[in-house]
Amino acid sequence: MTNGNRLAAVDLGSNSFRLEIGRVDHGEFQRTEYLKETVRQGGGLDEDRNLTPAAMQAGWECLARFGERLAGFKPHEVKAVATQTLREARNRDVFLEKANAVLGFPIDVISGREEARLIYQGVAHMLPVTTERRLVIDVGGRSTELILGQGMTPGTMESYRVGSIAWSKRYFPDGQFTAKAFEIAEVAAKAVLDEAFDAYHPDLWDTAYGSAGTVSAIGDVLVAAGWPEGVLTQEGLDWLLERLIAAQSADRVRMPGMREDRRAIIGGGLSVMRAIFSLLGITEMQQASGGLRHGLICDLTGGARDYGDLRAKSVQRLATKFSVDLVQSARVSKVATHLLKQVLGTYETADPERLMRKLGWAAELHEIGSHIAHSDYHKHGAYILDNADAAGFSLSEMHRLSLLVLGHRGKLRKLEAALSQDDLVLQLICLRLAVILCHARRDPDLKGMALTTGPQGTHRLHLACRTSWAVAYPQSAHLLREEELAWQKAPWTLHISGI
Repeated sequence: MTNGNRLAAVDLGSNSFRLEIGRVDHGEFQRTEYLKETVRQGGGLDEDRNLTPAAMQAGWECLARFGERLAGFKPHEVKAVATQTLREARNRDVFLEKANAVLGFPIDVISGREEARLIYQGVAHMLPVTTERRLVIDVGGRSTELILGQGMTPGTMESYRVGSIAWSKRYFPDGQFTAKAFEIAEVAAKAVLDEAFDAYHPDLWDTAYGSAGTVSAIGDVLVAAGWPEGVLTQEGLDWLLERLIAAQSADRVRMPGMREDRRAIIGGGLSVMRAIFSLLGITEMQQASGGLRHGLICDLTGGARDYGDLRAKSVQRLATKFSVDLVQSARVSKVATHLLKQVLGTYETADPERLMRKLGWAAELHEIGSHIAHSDYHKHGAYILDNADAAGFSLSEMHRLSLLVLGHRGKLRKLEAALSQDDLVLQLICLRLAVILCHARRDPDLKGMALTTGPQGTHRLHLACRTSWAVAYPQSAHLLREEELAWQKAPWTLHISGI
């Protein structure tokens, strides 16, 4: 990354939206501006898990202000992600369509484990280089991430559906603070987090670090009351609990260091934090200065190559886990990307390398569902990818891979809604043709074969085969004729000559 390059990270959290802007100076990111708005979108999910119109409007207005500040930034200089609230929201696509437009950059909804990876990366980057075993904890608005790691390398990572906003709404709905309410909230948090005991046992880490809003909110109050700075202790949590119960309600809490935007959710945040301390045997937690945004910056400063390597490793990990035939998947990937490269020679698109890379990954995973059953393996594969946590991938990226795997065989009707996306159609056609050409599970004869598009906007593709090819490979020729028919009623048409 060149000195002076501007970079920006946008974090759409359940409580606050944040924008961090800075420049690269001798390989290190230096913050120049930080914006934060308490949108509290996590409190805007209704009983059906839909974002309310008011919650969406508040989010759009904030992102429009961020978008104005980001005017002039290039696509590769900005990374924007959304977390648990949009993971849960059933109408997230409605929100994201306008959110992407007003921000001016695409927003990736990331999985819980990807959020955990980014949090650990951000925390570790801001800590000294040591060999200590770290437990990193991030209590957010609607989720809590726990990560074990050493140095810059995360190990065990998990995200749990428990957070300050969710617990405040559920156990302190009227803002009333009683000893009984705190007891019930803490027990409920332990029930959700109970499975973490073995995975994050005290024997597995040396130092506990806390990242992000809830830790900072509690820490600010404790420091203002004379407790040591930069560390949370069990005694400090007990002291704060007594003060909140004495106040009787969130409205009556008046404490130095307590920010106005935190009063309504401090009860839920403290309950979750106390549950974690008790469950994992934590006596003190160091406050970390890094977090999710810094993890995003690390990805940006690390360069596309490192980021691509991370996703490539995730694909390899999935292929190995589900016993994919690596020779066949590599064969199909090679043929599919070869065909797409031919197509892109006659078709203009914004980011051809990205299309090639993602098509290659889809091809490498197209038989992933065979581990479950050969029958309908493409459907099993699509389900796996839609529900898998893969480091480096957003949920939308995983869904795109799942669409390609679902559509690589069979009728196109099941992908009708997605066939309006021209880039996806080109990837899909190349993948389907590659699967056909490699059906005998040996390297196909591609001599004299060329795939081209018609004039831009005509939605026509032409696959030309040499005259003798169909005679030499009659079964492949038959399958190609069937494929030509399959595209007759689709937005794009495929014409095959020489067979």
